[in-house]
Formats: sequence, C-alpha cells, structure tokens
Amino acid sequence: MSHHYASINPFTEELVKSFPLHTDDQMEAALSQAHAAYQSAWSRGPIDTRLAVLTRMADLLEQRVDVFATAMATEMGKPLAQGQGEVKLCIGIARYYAEHAKTMLAPVPYPIARGEAVVEHYPVGVLVAIEPWNFPLYQLIRVVAPAIAVGNPVLLKHAENVPQCAELFEALVRDAGAPDGVLRNLFITKEQVAVLIGDDRVQGVALTGSERAGSAVAARAAAMLKKSTLELGGSDVFVVLDDADVAKAAKVGAGARLSNAGQVCTAAKRFILHADVADAFLAAFTNHMGAATMGDPLDAATTLGPLSSKGARENLSRQVEAAVAHGATVVIGGKQPERRGYFYEPTILTGVTPANPMFYEEFFGPVAQVFVAADDDAIIALANDSRFGLGGSIFTGDIARGKAMAARIETGMVFINSSSTSQPQLPFGGVKRSGYGRELGDLGIMEFVNKKLLVVA
Repeated sequence: MSHHYASINPFTEELVKSFPLHTDDQMEAALSQAHAAYQSAWSRGPIDTRLAVLTRMADLLEQRVDVFATAMATEMGKPLAQGQGEVKLCIGIARYYAEHAKTMLAPVPYPIARGEAVVEHYPVGVLVAIEPWNFPLYQLIRVVAPAIAVGNPVLLKHAENVPQCAELFEALVRDAGAPDGVLRNLFITKEQVAVLIGDDRVQGVALTGSERAGSAVAARAAAMLKKSTLELGGSDVFVVLDDADVAKAAKVGAGARLSNAGQVCTAAKRFILHADVADAFLAAFTNHMGAATMGDPLDAATTLGPLSSKGARENLSRQVEAAVAHGATVVIGGKQPERRGYFYEPTILTGVTPANPMFYEEFFGPVAQVFVAADDDAIIALANDSRFGLGGSIFTGDIARGKAMAARIETGMVFINSSSTSQPQLPFGGVKRSGYGRELGDLGIMEFVNKKLLVVA
C-alpha cells in the first residue's frame, strides 16, 4: 500500500494532488467523536431527525451532480455521463431510505399466548466502511444512507486513488446537517484499519473490494467478534440461449462489459452462448465492442475511459497475456493502445478452458471471455464452475426457461433479458467467494441493527 492518498488523473497520467495520512491521534479523535454521536440523542432519538439529513443529502446531490461526476472522471476515469448516472442512482438511494426506513425499522409484533412481544430496531454503534474506487459515491451511500437512518455513525476508509471523492462525500453529509461524528473520512493504512476494527467502540465492518482485502478484514473482524458484510469480486455470466433476441443481447452485452471500462464487480464477464446462436452473437458482439470510443472521460463523446490506474492496466495486461500463453484466442483487442492514458482495448477471448489459470480469475477491465455450450445443462455447469457468485444475466425468448435456469445458477442475483443493474429497493450481494450480506433494499438496512426483543408479561 502506498503511504499517501493521491489523485492521479488516469487520462493525463499526472499527479493532481496528494493527501497526507491521518495520524493515530487524528484517528482516535474521529473515533471518539463517532462514538459520542452514537451515545447522543442523534442516534438514540427520533428517526425523523436523521431522515431529514438523507432528504437534504439527496437535494444537495441534485445540485452537485457535475461536481461529483467531474471528480470521478478526473480521479478514476469514469466517462462524465456514466458518473452523472451514478450520482442520480445515489440520489435515489438517499430518497429511498428517507421515505421507507421508518416503516422498515418499525417494531414488529410477535404473537404469544399471553401478554405482548415485539422486536424493536436499534443502532449497534460505530461502523467502519472500507470502500473501492470503481463507484466512488455509490459504494459509500449504500452503507452510509441506511446507517444514518438506523443511527450508526460511520468511519470511512476510501480507496487511496479517490481522496477528493472521499472529501466531497464527507462535506456532503456535513452540509446536509449531520452532526460531527456521523460520517468521518480517514486517510489511513491497513494497519490503522486493523486497530479500528479491534476497538470496542466499533461494532461492525462493511467492505467492498478484493477477495484478499475481504479475507483480511473479515478475519480481523471475526477475531474481535464483530459482524462484517463483504461484497467482493464477481465473474458474472451472460447467457444467450438459442431462442434469445441475439441482436439485442449483443448490444446489451457489449454495454455490460464496457461500462466503467469493465471495472464493475457485476459486469458481464463470461459470455456463455448456446451453440446454435454462437456465431451470430459473436459477430454482432465483436462489432459493438470494436465500436467503443476511447477518449477523455470529460468529453461527452467518450464511451470508454481509461482504467483507473497504471497498476490496474498492468494487471489486466498480465492476465490477457497469461490467458493467451495458455491457449486462448484473441478475437479483437488484446493490448494497450499506443496513446497517453491508462487505456486498454476492448478485448474478446475465446478458447479459455478450465485448464487455463485465467479461467477462474476475474478480469477487471474491458475483456470478455466467450464460451459455447451445447445445451442448458452444459450452460449451467459452465456458469457454476466459478469461485464467484455475484450476479448474472440470461437472454431468452422463453421466460419460464430463463427462470428455471436462474434457479440453478449459484449466484446472488440473476437478471433475465437485461444486464445487471442496481436499484435502491433491490438487495445487492452474492454467495461463494463474492462475499456475504446484502446492501440496499430492506435487507440492506437490517445488517447492522440490534433487533431487540421486548416481552411484556
């Protein structure tokens, strides 16, 4: 890990600004302030006070769409229109919890023979959120909006390459009227994170990131008897059956692989085609992938921005080279373009077999693996031959067939005739090595809640 947080524009490859780490004393002060917020009337008092902050956050985000979208473009390379879309989703999440959290957190009566029994919902305390750079606003609000509604203060450790986004978010929560301590951003090291997780005042940890980070954080949390939620990698399937609208599937599939330069946990990564439509799909898919417009993320014409960092591109290049060295075929792309910026060409690989060490790896960039299968059973076998289980898509003209197939895929989310999407009311999360727990929806708000039973004789 680097010893400072830095904004390096992935399009210009230039250092914009670096940020010093917070000291242990500063971290302790932030934790004390967060714990004080948990012990205050803010956390323990009426929910309406907290929900008003969520409404104000949504209002402020509407005014700051371009501020956040520009910060994302310059810090991690997201094309402006995609960044604006991300902010709009975040506005929806803030409004969703502002409008529905009171109902979700209302006491639930349980019938008993005599007397009354009810489960009431209370905050648990300070949470630590460890979040990635690929959706620098959305990943934060997924954790922070429900935490505000419940009354759990949050200490945020964002990715080292998006410090400006982290500071903008902290300012957003403060400007929306949240008291000091409700959300604090910390520029800290892995070692400092471990200290935080070990502190008695911290009661839970939410992480979105790599398997390695998830494993380390979950192990530390478990050792300290703290609950954690993890949203890790994905290698989602995009299944195209022989009765599908192939033209639509190819267009949606390319968009699902190229959005955010392919740096999405739930992006379509493994395209599994029924043999009867494989050639037609691959031809159309290749055209769409090749038609992407690389360029400045701040230019409205750009559809494919650079990867987030030099390291991200080096890793993706290494994976593609390894796949090819072990027998994969490059249909299109497969290299870094000769230009400034951390770009990688839209790439399609075929012939990646389970013997290929890259078969089980997640490609975090605009690289699609294409497989052909003879029938539905073979498709399911391929789909489930993965360490991951986050999302997935099935394109078919027969919804009943699609639902039957969805039931057999070992994954947390399946979308029939669309790419994976996120909506405020829909729970998000996976199984297997994609992690555990859910964010968003009614399930997400319940992850860090004291479900307190009250019985009156």
